Amino acid sequence: MDLKKLIQTTFFTGIALAVISCNNGQKQKSADALLLQDVTLIDGNGTEPQLHTDILIQGDSIATIGQKLDTTNVKTINLNGKTLMPAMISDHVHIGSLKGTANKAEYYSEENIKAQLDKYQDYGVLNIMVMGSDRPLLFEKGIRDKSVAGNYPGARLHSAAFGFGVPKGAPPIEFAMDYVYRPEKPEQVAAQMDSLAKLKPDFVKIWVDDFGGKYKKMDPAIYKEIIRQAHQRNLRVAVHVYYLSDARQLVADGVDVIGHSVRDSIIDDALVQQIKAKGITYIPTLSLDEFAYIYARKPEWINDPFFKASLEPGVYEMITSEKYQNDLKNAPNYIKNIKAFETALKNLKKLYDAGVLIAMGTDSGAMPLRAQGFSEHLELELMVQAGLTPLQAITVATKNAAQALRIDKKFGTIEKGKTADLLILKGNPASDIKQTRSIYAVYKAGKEVSKGPLK
Repeated sequence: MDLKKLIQTTFFTGIALAVISCNNGQKQKSADALLLQDVTLIDGNGTEPQLHTDILIQGDSIATIGQKLDTTNVKTINLNGKTLMPAMISDHVHIGSLKGTANKAEYYSEENIKAQLDKYQDYGVLNIMVMGSDRPLLFEKGIRDKSVAGNYPGARLHSAAFGFGVPKGAPPIEFAMDYVYRPEKPEQVAAQMDSLAKLKPDFVKIWVDDFGGKYKKMDPAIYKEIIRQAHQRNLRVAVHVYYLSDARQLVADGVDVIGHSVRDSIIDDALVQQIKAKGITYIPTLSLDEFAYIYARKPEWINDPFFKASLEPGVYEMITSEKYQNDLKNAPNYIKNIKAFETALKNLKKLYDAGVLIAMGTDSGAMPLRAQGFSEHLELELMVQAGLTPLQAITVATKNAAQALRIDKKFGTIEKGKTADLLILKGNPASDIKQTRSIYAVYKAGKEVSKGPLK
């Protein structure tokens, strides 16, 4: 072969190999691509739903959003107008020690953790924040780290590890709270904070409440030192609070997250402006306050299979028994609990209208009657009852919750480049918030992981 032919052969062989390589690359690129066609898109940003939209998922992420996207070499699922929204995020839950009709330390196990993470996933909640009730097992087995990285089944578990409470006070030790730090004086806080910081918690949780007069409240000198020591270590502090007077002092002392509603009084305008100016997040946990009295009668969802599927064995029988309902009605705090719920609704609306960052949390899993998974859907309904629009409530449960947890670069909205954590619904919650319960499918990191709790 002469030199000219050799050059030509080499040239065309190179082109052929390049074409083959390109085609193989295209096949490789498309092998894990999925196109969800014709959805009504609620993107989590609060904007109106986008009709007839396509979502291209590449691997674990959203690659393209548009209309009539190219279907070449891509697995395609036509959803025929079903609604697609971001998976929800709950910034205040408890997990692992709930079993049957009780919450006990001895129930805390990896098996129980997995089952409850799967339950949240079935309900379309794919990131949860456990507020101060975790136990050493979670860290010794690396469960938290694997879960946050997406290498563990069910919802991703974020943790405040072991919170700070009061000796012989809140949180009640009998509710699996025996690993909570309970400093007796401010000088003990620094060493305890050093111990906690080694676990790299997302928040430092503190309980500042007397639980209806049952317990002595945390000394302000101690919680002020907790906040100071946490901030020195670049840790944010989330507080369990009930009373306006406590909230006012905690805001002044620099707390970062108010983890429950203020329920004894309407928040005054001056404090609202301080909360906003300091960038404090407010997690209203409305469902907790409704659960405190609602079983005294039969709420309209009591026999809904979507609710019943969320309950631990024996809980449905407990809460629907005549004795349980009568005990609630006759309890000395029954009327107080109803008024607390009504106050919580008003405070949420006032803070939301003022521009305070509201994030979703429910305290689900702290007690058997606070149903994991269902509580998050009920929370949406109650936010709408408080005066938010359905789209505003959804944004609280997705974008805002991600922002509060500082995971909003990857989660919380349907946008190009973000992780494909999706909730696909048969109905449209923009017109009826209860339609978040019409779950068709749940996608975690681009893969279908559930058909909902009633699968």
